Amino acid sequence: MRHPARLLSFWWTNMNMPDIPLWLYPVAFLAVLGPLVFVHEYGHYIVGRWCGVKADTFSIGFGRRILSWTDKRGTEWKIGWLPLGGYVQFAGDRDAVSQPDANWQQLPAEQRSHAFPAQPLWKRTLIVLAGPMTNFLFAIAIFAALFMTYGVAQTPAVVGGVEPQSAAQQAGLQVGDRIMAINGRSMEVFEDIPQAVAYDLGKPVAMVVDRSGERLDIALRPRMVSETDRFGNKIDRAVIGIRSGAPGYTTVGPVAAVQKGAEQTWGIVRLTGNILGQFVTGQRSVKEMGGPIRIAKQSGEMATLGIATLIFFVAFVSINLGFINLLPLPMLDGGHLIFYAYEAIRRRPAPPQAQEWAFRFGFVAIATLMLVVTFNDLGSIGVWDRIARLIG
Repeated sequence: MRHPARLLSFWWTNMNMPDIPLWLYPVAFLAVLGPLVFVHEYGHYIVGRWCGVKADTFSIGFGRRILSWTDKRGTEWKIGWLPLGGYVQFAGDRDAVSQPDANWQQLPAEQRSHAFPAQPLWKRTLIVLAGPMTNFLFAIAIFAALFMTYGVAQTPAVVGGVEPQSAAQQAGLQVGDRIMAINGRSMEVFEDIPQAVAYDLGKPVAMVVDRSGERLDIALRPRMVSETDRFGNKIDRAVIGIRSGAPGYTTVGPVAAVQKGAEQTWGIVRLTGNILGQFVTGQRSVKEMGGPIRIAKQSGEMATLGIATLIFFVAFVSINLGFINLLPLPMLDGGHLIFYAYEAIRRRPAPPQAQEWAFRFGFVAIATLMLVVTFNDLGSIGVWDRIARLIG
């Protein structure tokens, strides 16, 4: 099995792989997304229970139910036929996105006290925030387990080799230079360097380098390279043209593993935020956005690389799921939190009509985004090329 600290680099390695059986894609997709949806919704559910709120429905998947049962607390647990998400519908909710039922105040006093809209603002905020936070905690737990099993990367951030005609050579980097920081971010190990550079679209970087005890400030502009990985996926990334020395890994205990897991999670959150900002500002094309079909494709690919790689990918997707749900769009958890912030500032909820229009806007925005990413996903598996060949 591969070491988790180097799993993402496998996507960039060119080598022949056997054909992936078609059945592996849906199986791996369900193995990745199913637990993450459950974890997210269970975060909402369990914090709601701790806050005394009754859950009417806990659903994994949407649409017609495949399987359902009702527990002793009166919560219906069900599995829907469309496995692209889930929801917890609390008492007093009108629908799956927690819009309040206009008639919730008509409930008997005992039932009304356990309804979601009747809860104080701080409880509602905690319940909504619990879903994304559980995704982050789940990722930290996965990383911690991998680090305790395989160890933590300890390769020094020291230049072991400089590629000819590279940005590093032109900037004067030398073998033995220790890279202390890039754009103000400390480089603890060599693996931090490509993470700080690869996805920043080749923008100039400011490096702090220790050369035999002398501090040097070096500026260089990474070069963009386009590669095709072993699965035929095209990948564009920025490189500075240096190699590490011999890699090293150290096993760690639970406390250190959790700390490193939190650092890894925060690094991916920061990277996701940077990439989202590039989409918003137009620096990245929306053609690079992917959705469920691409996740299914990548799930199948990661499954062929071994269980450790697939588990690492689960953590990666969990972080992205938590991050996306915190975006300030109505229908997402972040949209609810924006309304709660308004309520905290104005000391009263936003007008129902404003909330209704906001949710309509959120629905249109999310539906449009799903159409875009689905179009991209179909292109990534060659659907549009095949259609063009048929027409031509």
